[in-house]
Amino acid sequence: MKKQKVAIITGAGQGIGFEIARKLASKGHHIILNDIEESLTKEAVNELITFSQGKILGVSGDSAEHSCIERMVNLAVSEFGQLDIAIANAGITLYGDFLEYSQEDFFEVVRVNMGGTFFLAQAAANVMKNQDSGGSLLFTSSVTAHQAHKNLAAYGMTKAAIEMLAKNLVIELSGFGITVNSIAPGATITKRTAQDESYEETWSEITPMGRPANVLDIAHAAAFLVSEEARHITGQNLVIDGGWTSISPSPY
Repeated sequence: MKKQKVAIITGAGQGIGFEIARKLASKGHHIILNDIEESLTKEAVNELITFSQGKILGVSGDSAEHSCIERMVNLAVSEFGQLDIAIANAGITLYGDFLEYSQEDFFEVVRVNMGGTFFLAQAAANVMKNQDSGGSLLFTSSVTAHQAHKNLAAYGMTKAAIEMLAKNLVIELSGFGITVNSIAPGATITKRTAQDESYEETWSEITPMGRPANVLDIAHAAAFLVSEEARHITGQNLVIDGGWTSISPSPY
């Protein structure tokens, strides 16, 4: 019988994060699910409870805040006595022309995308390092870390930094049996992107595989990288974009 793992997933009230949570819950893992919106957290937890063999717990709050990170990690330890997987998925996108981009927006994108990832990884690793089984850290990056997008200079910068963090932590954490990887989704159909009526058509035309990703495409990749089958994979970034970054035609 496969071991039930304990996973923290931030930004998991909907979209990619929720689908990753659903995928791990379907494997019987215990899930601590986070979203900044309390209503989304509750809805996601209630949906996952209906089929999961593991426990599903919700922690609503800003995943870049130390108090929220501390609550999630402490809950994993107090409820289950372990923490096997931490997925820093939460992030924000604040568009803006580089020449007019405000300091307020810049530091908020950095705080959430980089700070939230860095300090969740730090807190989780401090638990995992004392476990014989080690653990797995996974960060959600983006194709904008690899190819420039209009009005996304700050966002793309933070995603590139996340990928570099995964590489650097190989030095720090491999000795504890902790793997660290990142995924870089390309255009993906979610409830948010589906609100743009032209989104799917536009990205279908410029994606070599003929369609944008769906949330399950991303969840499959994430679940693999935190699985036992990937225990010798670390410091890597997996681009999930249907081949878009191979040719990178602009959607504009």
